This record gives sequence, structure tokens and C-alpha cells, in this order.
Amino acid sequence: MKEPSRQARWERRTQAPLLVLAVTFAVAYAVPIVAPDADPAVHRACTHAEWVVWGAFAADYLMRLGLSTDRKVFVRTHWLDLAAVVLPLVQPLRLLRLVATLLLVGRRARMAPQVRLTTYVAGAVVGLLMFGSLAVLSVERDAPDGNIKNLGDAVWWSFTTMTTVGYGDHSPTTGLGRVLAVGLMLSGIALLGVVTANIAAWFIARFERDDQVERLQLAAIRELQAEVRALRTEVAALGGAAAGTTVPAGPVEQPAAPAPREATSPTP
Repeated sequence: MKEPSRQARWERRTQAPLLVLAVTFAVAYAVPIVAPDADPAVHRACTHAEWVVWGAFAADYLMRLGLSTDRKVFVRTHWLDLAAVVLPLVQPLRLLRLVATLLLVGRRARMAPQVRLTTYVAGAVVGLLMFGSLAVLSVERDAPDGNIKNLGDAVWWSFTTMTTVGYGDHSPTTGLGRVLAVGLMLSGIALLGVVTANIAAWFIARFERDDQVERLQLAAIRELQAEVRALRTEVAALGGAAAGTTVPAGPVEQPAAPAPREATSPTP
């Protein structure tokens, strides 16, 4: 069995601590938005917690980069991690570590690829709804003409935007809020396409599996038929050979006649 690399061992050991840090960051990100009138000390503590978590994720990225065998490939395949480290504003995306943990559990449990993809999509939907609602609330709450003033309005707006329903009862009025809306709409369309493709792939895989089983059964039946025909031919050949066997004709030897007994004269 191949031994896991140092990078794989590091990622396995740090998975749970980084998950806890991601949840901590989510709470620290949400508290100042949900409770803007909280004590300033609470806001400062949340800000410090965000930077501590960001520093931990930055250290994790640098460590994995140092342990990787090919750093160029690592940077190219982990561009989201790099963006989260370079741009602190993108840091909420690191909550997708939760999805990565679920996917790791799925791989160990040998879940189907469709199940892993569904888990990822569900985590992405929850993350986008959460941070989309918080982000638009923080931007639109103090807007003069804004109509998204509380968390309930923001969550409702996020749902209608991600599903591209767009009732219009709540909508962003600021430029940054509209940028967030565009990103949320595109994300919703992409996730809907992923879900649709996932369902279609599941049905196709199921049909292909049933067809493969049917083909195997048909091949076994044909092989059995060929064996039966061969046995019939062999039995017919043996029966014909047995019926054609006769005793060879030839002269019948007669038993030899006994030799004539010599006449003897009586003794005087």
C-alpha cells in the first residue's frame, strides 16, 4: 500500500482544526452584521478573530505549498485557496472547508460520485445563502433608498435571487449590492445546472449499469445454449456409433467328428 505524502498527512491532521476555525470565522463575520448595536468590544473581538483565522489559513496554505512536490501545479490547482489568502474579503469562501471535510468522509465511506457532488452542492448553496444575505445586509442596511433592512429580508432576497425568481419586493439599490446580486444570480444558475447534470448523470449511470447486467446475462445464456448444442451433437454422435456396431460375418467352424473306432476281434 502506498504511503500518503507529507502534504496529504498534513491536510488530514489539520482538517478538523481548520473546520473549527472556519465556523469561528463565520460567527465573527456574522455578529457585527446581525447585531450592529452590540458593544464595540464585541466588534473588535470579532475583527481580531477574523484576522487570526485568516492568518491560520495563510499559514496552512504556505505549509501545504512547501510540502507539495510540484509547487506550480499546487498553485494552479488550489487557486481558490490562494485567492482566499491574498484577498481577505474573499475569506468567507474558506467556509467551504466544511464541504471538503464532508467529501473526505464520503471518499472514506466509498460514496458514489453523485453523492459527493450533491454534498458539495448542498454546502455551496448554504454558504452562498448565508454570506450573500450577510453581505447584502451590510451594504444595503444604511442605504437611503434601500429596502433590505433586516436579516429576514436579506435571506428572502438571497433565496429569490439564487433561484432567479426575482419577485422584486426586495432588491439592492447600491452599486456594490447589485454586484453581489449579479454574483448570486450567476452562482444560482451554475448550481442549478450542476444539480440538473448530476441527476441526469445518475439516471444515465443507472441505465448503463442495468444494460451491462442485461448484456452479461444474455452472454451467459448464449454460452449455455452453445454448450447445450455441443452436448446434443456429442450425444447424437455417440448414439449413432452405438447403433451402427454389428458382429462380423464369417464361416462357422463345425465341430470335428469323432474318429471311427477300429473293430476288434474277440479274444478266444
